[in-house]
Parts: sequence; structure tokens; C-alpha cells
Amino acid sequence: MNKLLFAFSQALENIRSNFLHTFLSILGIVIGVAALVGILSLIDGMEKYANEQLSSTTNLRNIIIRSQTYKTVGEVRIKKDTFALLDYWALKDMQTHFRGRMEAYLFTEQAGELLLEGKTESLGAIVSGVAPGIHEAEELLAGRLLSADDAEKRMPVAIINYDLAKQIAEEKEHAALVGKTIYYRSLKFTIVGVLKPGKFAEPILFIPFTLLPNDVLKESPPKIMLNAASVEAVPALETELKNWLQARYPSGKQDFNIVTNEFRVDQVAKGFLVFRLVMGCIVGIAVLVGGIGVMNVLLISVTERTPEIGLRKALGANRHDIMRLFLSESITISLLGSLLGLVFGILGTMLIVPIIRVLSEGPFQAAYTLNTLLVIVVIAIIIGIVFGTYPAIKAARLDPVEAIRRE
Repeated sequence: MNKLLFAFSQALENIRSNFLHTFLSILGIVIGVAALVGILSLIDGMEKYANEQLSSTTNLRNIIIRSQTYKTVGEVRIKKDTFALLDYWALKDMQTHFRGRMEAYLFTEQAGELLLEGKTESLGAIVSGVAPGIHEAEELLAGRLLSADDAEKRMPVAIINYDLAKQIAEEKEHAALVGKTIYYRSLKFTIVGVLKPGKFAEPILFIPFTLLPNDVLKESPPKIMLNAASVEAVPALETELKNWLQARYPSGKQDFNIVTNEFRVDQVAKGFLVFRLVMGCIVGIAVLVGGIGVMNVLLISVTERTPEIGLRKALGANRHDIMRLFLSESITISLLGSLLGLVFGILGTMLIVPIIRVLSEGPFQAAYTLNTLLVIVVIAIIIGIVFGTYPAIKAARLDPVEAIRRE
């Protein structure tokens, strides 16, 4: 250990005595590492920004259970003749089984024609059967929302969203639609609520799920939307749901599939990983050039210090001592260049980020991670060892007598 520390102290002394020469020779490493730090930091920032945008537009706690209506025979997807359907009682059982760990909603959607009582012209809308009610945070313009009681007691009531209300009446008359009767197929419903403008961008009629007959449900198989207590709970919950489906439905694995939004995050991560690797390889060329500069400095150093090497050997230094001296110098030079590159890379991203913010008009920020720092340290050590080995071997093989004669 003492020999190693002595070798590094000698390396620092030699760098100090030839600082300008050394600095000019490691500019390749400085530029390469600065570019690498800038690119990694910007890519990490892009990934963080993408994940934030994904989290704000997609609820990562959502899990959807839906009927599998197709099967694969050979390489052909074929529609099944029969398949299991989720129903209100499955929802009730799930709510009991996973009480306190999630919220669950049952729904189905189907396009259909509606007819308001007293009108002769039909209306096109999405008819959505829901239980226990609308799971989105929607605000009422008039009336009330659907309740769990409506589904339990099969009450013939409905609520309409703002877009459907616009088709039926003028804006000032929307509140007056509460109490009106509307028909869907052979079913008759009393409108009990009108929603304010919100998330839904198409006309929708919401009715209790339990009022829909099986033939309608087979046309548009129901789904259960679950909202886990946390993102971290999703994987374990997904596994338990598979077991619950298997226990309730003997053919659960074949008749249902479970969809989560985790794959979106994985896709983003894989995309940025590929981008990171490609850009890293491109910038690696500059780092390689810098490594050649380090080797050049050391070869010159071997030539200039040949008498010194001969004298060290004459005084008892062996090959390992000489190799250790030059390898430690190589690693020190690489670390110095890498640290300077790290500083310039961070300063560069600090200048670039405001420009990106102005051009993109988004809250973009570079991300400086521990991984980036570790990559830089590893690169410095690898460059020092790889490009310092040949000069070190050349110095170690010098004959002491011949080396001293070159004085």
C-alpha cells in the first residue's frame, strides 16, 4: 500500500512539473468526458421528464381486467364462441377479497341509438354500464350521480354528460333534462343527473351495469378497472388477481387477461437505454482519442526519464516498481482529465438547459446521477490502465546500464 501511495505521489509531482504539456495532451479526454457527461445528464433529464409526463397523463396505479375474446390457433387469432364474462357479483366478491387495498369499478361501453321521450329523432351516443358508479371525478351540473344502491336494486336511472346534453337541448335548458325519460333498445331510463364539461369528449349515457342483459354484455365484454393503493403495490396485486380469477373462474387464464401501465414505463426506459448506449459509443470515439493522448504523454515521459529509470533500477527498483510508477501516472492523468471533463460537462449542461426550456416551452431539467459519476471514474481508470500499460512495460524493460548511458 505504501509503495502504491508513493507511486501516486511521484506521479502528481511529475504532472506538476510538466503541467502545460500534460494538460494539452489530455484535452481529448477533457472534451470527450465533458461531452459524455453532458449527453448522459441530458438523457437522464429527458427520461425523468418523460416519466413525469407519463405519470401525469397515465395512472400507473391502474389495473384492468378484461375478457379474452380471441384465441390463437397456430399463428391465427380466432374469435371465441364462448368466454367468461365479468359481472356485478364478481365485482362485489373482489371488493370484499381486496378490501382496503384498492378501488374497483365495473364498466362496459357500447355505441348505440337513444331516443328522448317526446322526440322522434334518435341520438347517437356511447352507452356505458357502470358499477358502483362513475369512477372519474366528474362534477354535476344538475341532479345526482349514480350510486351503489342503483346498481344493487337495478334502478332504471341514468346520467348524461355535457356533450349528450348539448345534443338534446340548449345550454340554458340542460338542468331541465333531469326527470326526463330516455330509451336505449327496449330499456327505459329516467335521467337523474347531468354532468359539467369534463374529461369525456363524446356523448355518453351512464346507466347501472346490472340493467344490461347478457346479450348486450357479450357484444361488449365488461371490464374491471382497479386503482391500487400505490404504484409499488401493483406487481403483487397483479399476481393475487391472477390467483383470484383462477379460483373464481376455472378457465381464468384463458378467458381473462390483466393489463397494467407498467409496460409504458419499461418501454420508455428501454428506449432511453438504447439512445444512451448509441450516444455513448459515438462520444466514446473522443474519449479514445484522449486515451491515445495519454499514451503519447507517457511515451515521451519514458524517453525523457530514461536515465532516471536506469538509476532507479540500479538502486534496486524492479520491473513491478517501474510499471507501478507509470501506471499510477497514467491513471492520475486520466482522472485529472476526467474530473476536468466532468466539471466542464456540468457547466455546459447548465448553459444548454435554459436554451432547451425556451425552445421547448417545457419544464426540462438535466439530471446528475450517481451512475454518471461512477461511469466517469470507471472510464478514467480503464483509460489509465489500457493506455498506460504499453509505456509502463516499455519503461520496465529498459536495461539499467543502457538507460544510464543515455544521460
